[in-house]
Amino acid sequence: MFAADRSYMLIGQKPGRQPRAPDHRIVGDEFRALSDEPRPDPAAVALQADPADLDRAEATIGTTLDAEEAEELGLVTFALDDIDWDDEVRVFLEERTSFSPDGLTGMEANLRFVGPETMESKIFSRLTAWQNWIFQRPNAVGEEGALRRYGTGQKAQFDMTRV
Repeated sequence: MFAADRSYMLIGQKPGRQPRAPDHRIVGDEFRALSDEPRPDPAAVALQADPADLDRAEATIGTTLDAEEAEELGLVTFALDDIDWDDEVRVFLEERTSFSPDGLTGMEANLRFVGPETMESKIFSRLTAWQNWIFQRPNAVGEEGALRRYGTGQKAQFDMTRV
């Protein structure tokens, strides 16, 4: 859950399709760095908005949480019932398949290098990287790129071997 920009969890069960409702159990490793590299802990990164959120989540280590409890703690982005599940997941997948490989690389970099930032680091690190890497690539500015076709109603044609 802490390695993605969004996470979804089903509230309850889908009738006739699951043996039981999904749950989540936090393990202690999510609150410790997984390497000797100086990085923030995975849970601390995901719950950085408020240190109290991290304390509340850490207090549940070893406890089984249902979808609504996980969402309340900020461990999942969306807790969806069986009525909304199929549509929300479909829209998410369609959205992601419309991204260029270069854009997905940029999103992955944003997730890898997260943590507290200053306005300067946002401008000179992230924005500069996006402008120099993603927005200058043929998948963005080429004849069939996303920026050239934006607003035309035509779908961009990406070179999936780039990146």
